[in-house]
Amino acid sequence: MTMKTRRLRELLASDEFLYMPSAATPLEGRLAEVAGTPLVYTGGYVSGTSRVITEPLLTMDEQVRIAGEVARAVAVPLVADAGAGFGEPLHTMRTVREFAAAGVAGIHIEDQLYPKRAHYHGYQVHAIPRDEFVAKIKYASLQRNETDPDFVIIARSDTCREFGLEEAIGRVNAAAEFGADMGLVFPRSREEAAAAARLATVPLVWVQSRGNRDGRPILPLGDLKAMGYRGCIDAQILLGVAVDAIQRALGELMQTGSFTGFDDAAFTRLRKDIEDLIGLDAYYRIEAETVEPESRPG
Repeated sequence: MTMKTRRLRELLASDEFLYMPSAATPLEGRLAEVAGTPLVYTGGYVSGTSRVITEPLLTMDEQVRIAGEVARAVAVPLVADAGAGFGEPLHTMRTVREFAAAGVAGIHIEDQLYPKRAHYHGYQVHAIPRDEFVAKIKYASLQRNETDPDFVIIARSDTCREFGLEEAIGRVNAAAEFGADMGLVFPRSREEAAAAARLATVPLVWVQSRGNRDGRPILPLGDLKAMGYRGCIDAQILLGVAVDAIQRALGELMQTGSFTGFDDAAFTRLRKDIEDLIGLDAYYRIEAETVEPESRPG
């Protein structure tokens, strides 16, 4: 745990732009790591959707378990969505302890009410008062200092959508005074995105909300880095492309009885890639040395 949180701190201190695709399964996390991402992220959207519910219905135990499973499957640090901290400041302190114990290197905590409502996905804010949000971050940071000083706390405000950038940045900056390491807001335009990075007193993370229906821009990573953002959470990319591919493959099979997306040779290569990702050859070696000696090469 400490090694991964220390690595996250090193990355934050570097010039590297931190791209974080959101993974709801260990396989997705490992695919991201193999592709070269410096971090992996587990968001509430993909965690809830992959369980065929919605993020606001997730319990703390569920989100900690999902994020922990991904974190254990990768060598790079993992940042997780801790929602609204799963309660008031006392509950938020436990949230920090549980995510840290699961091997997660950092979390973001937002200023929405708890329990969250499904209407959150319809871009309704449900913001708690600023002082209550700051108190959550203060006590989360106090717990961070006791549990693992390298564990990263990101203060997230959803208020930009309804109350404007000034309010959102004001909340993040106030949270930074009480220990938040980074901030996260939801600018509504390219102009607001650039302004947010200038106005924040802590480094900001951008959330790439692909497929959003409230007009938030999808910005190239190079543009975000030039604006001053330290990283980008790509919240739906892996889930979206996987669902699209599955829909097309099953649709073809149900309509025609065949799948032509890959020929047999290509699927053989793909299957070998999958088996390499899970380390199957290492399992073969151990069994050959123990319970399957006849399979050991001559």
